[in-house]
Amino acid sequence: MKQIIPYNKYLVEKARHYRKNPTKAEKYIWKILLKNKQLNGYKFTRQKPLSKFIVDFYCSKLLLAVEIDGGYHKFETVRDRERTNILNSYNIEVIRFTNDNVLNNFSEVKSLLLNEIHKRENDLDLTPLIPLNRGKQKKRI
Repeated sequence: MKQIIPYNKYLVEKARHYRKNPTKAEKYIWKILLKNKQLNGYKFTRQKPLSKFIVDFYCSKLLLAVEIDGGYHKFETVRDRERTNILNSYNIEVIRFTNDNVLNNFSEVKSLLLNEIHKRENDLDLTPLIPLNRGKQKKRI
């Protein structure tokens, strides 16, 4: 049985603002990797209100939050740790990357995300999704 994850309805407008104004790194990872089920067929949403936070990207099937941290996060380590602990209490795994990682080490970011997806599939006992075949299928005669 899935646990209901509460959220603060007052964060919806703020999340909408963040979706309309992504950072360069958020825009890049969204377009290249997370949009339209590009990553192993899993649907990710942007700027998702969860509990009392807004996570950058979230996959509800995997209970996986992806955070892209800007430079100011090096001063927010205690707050980020508390945030991660609260999300973990809902069985949500949080994986963090810096803007620099996303923009300059993208293959490593993709590899780490794929590893985390495989781990979550095993932890949650999910059958891996098969990418959709959007091409024309041949008819059998």
